[in-house]
Amino acid sequence: MLQYIIRRILIAIPVLFGVTILNFFIINLAPGNPVDMMVNPSATPEQLAATKHALGLDQPIWVQYWNWIVQLLHGNLGFSYSTREPVTQILMAHVGPTVLLMGVSLIVGYLIAIPLGIICARKQNSWIDYLVTGFSFFGISVPHFFLGLGVIYVFASKLLWFPTGSMNTLGGDGSFIDTFNHLVLPVLVLATGIGGNMVRYVRSSMLDVLGKDYLRTAKAKGLSQFLITNKHALRNSLIPIITVIGIDIPLLIGGAIVTEQVFQWPGLGLLTIQSITSRDYSTLMAINLLAACTVLFANLLTDILYAVADPRIRYD
Repeated sequence: MLQYIIRRILIAIPVLFGVTILNFFIINLAPGNPVDMMVNPSATPEQLAATKHALGLDQPIWVQYWNWIVQLLHGNLGFSYSTREPVTQILMAHVGPTVLLMGVSLIVGYLIAIPLGIICARKQNSWIDYLVTGFSFFGISVPHFFLGLGVIYVFASKLLWFPTGSMNTLGGDGSFIDTFNHLVLPVLVLATGIGGNMVRYVRSSMLDVLGKDYLRTAKAKGLSQFLITNKHALRNSLIPIITVIGIDIPLLIGGAIVTEQVFQWPGLGLLTIQSITSRDYSTLMAINLLAACTVLFANLLTDILYAVADPRIRYD
């Protein structure tokens, strides 16, 4: 297993290198440039040229990429073109809120979806199965921006139960209760989609396992239905569930761009939108690099969890 992990890490290095090349060239091929967003509209062409030269934006794109990758290897992600702050400092300020929001959303979604998926499999074609399946399709189908605006209108504007957005009350003390109140609505929106997707996979995976001969044998031996379902059936249906979790883990960093924008949550999703509109190339490159690292880590963790869940899987 250790050799497999080391081999996967070594393979990830050229993959990351390729991702940085692709991202850098795509970002720089987009219309406009950071100088257009930085200078006064009445600036002269000479002033624009001087600003581009100072930032190194007048050099060929491959020279710009080489300078960026050299700085990256020295641990320097550069400075933001829009705020003049170090990109590392900006990322650290936005990673925490995104991990908090997406972590809570994933946990809430899984805690609701996995038990409901098991119940639907055991009660196949019952009214409970139809009801939960209908809600799962609702959670998958409704766009997050529409559901987000809907819950803001009902619970924030009309009922006044929760704030409309942000992470803390302006001028507040930033207490746990205050943060919790701001978390409820975005978590509700995100957990609806996450849970709706997970319910379908858990139900399908459990149905494939519940009809196996060894479960009928366990029942004939007198084992309780609870033990059969939660110890034998659930463990043998974990592989598809682990796959979905591995796909969802990058959301901890990638965040929910639309949801964070709707609720003005100060995470990486909101930072991504701001960086795109301001042509902040260095910040966008850092966000993409962080997302790529998270995806590669999630894939490696998923493979390891496969071997933990199923002893027959070995990486030699």
